[in-house]
Amino acid sequence: MSGDEFRFTGTPGAVAHQILVVEDDQDTAASLKAALVAAGFSVSLAKDGGQAHSTFVMHKPDVVVLDLILPRESGFEVCERIKSLDQHTPVVILTAIELQESRVLADRVGADAYLNKPCDPEILIKTIRDVAEKCWSKKHLAQPTGDERIRFNCRCGKRFKVKAAHRGKSLTCPMCGEQLIVPR
Repeated sequence: MSGDEFRFTGTPGAVAHQILVVEDDQDTAASLKAALVAAGFSVSLAKDGGQAHSTFVMHKPDVVVLDLILPRESGFEVCERIKSLDQHTPVVILTAIELQESRVLADRVGADAYLNKPCDPEILIKTIRDVAEKCWSKKHLAQPTGDERIRFNCRCGKRFKVKAAHRGKSLTCPMCGEQLIVPR
C-alpha cells in the first residue's frame, strides 16, 4: 500500500484515493483541495458541470464532492449525469443551501451524502470515507435482489425507472421517440 492511499479497515479492498471537487468559488476550491491533500487524497478540481463531466470521464475519481450552485448547470444536474455514467461512484453534496427540499432532490438524483457549508474538514473527510466504503460494499458485496431498479432521464425530461436486468437494452422514449440505451 502506498503512503498516499487510504485503505478502509472495515471492508477489505475498499479504496478512496482520487477525489473530484466541483466548486466554482476559487477560494473554497483551494481550501477544500488543501484539506483533502493533507488527508492523503489526490484531488482534481472542476468549476462547472462541463469540466466536471470531462474530468470524471478522464480520471474516474473514487468520490465526487459537488456544490449545488454552479454556472450554467446545477449541481443536481451534474450529480444525475455522473450517476448515469457510474451509479457506484459516491457523490457528496457540499453546499450553502440548507433547505429540506434541496436534500430531498439531492437524494432523488442519487447523492450519497449532503453537507452544509461551512463544513469542518474532518467531517467532510469522514463523510468521504464513509460513503466510499458504503458504495464499495454495495457494489462488491451486495447480492442482486432481482428487483433492483435503474433510474435515468431522456433528453426531453422524461424519467425512466427500469429493472436492472434491462441494462444495455434499448427502448424508445414515449414522449419524444428518441432511442435510448438503459445505462449499465
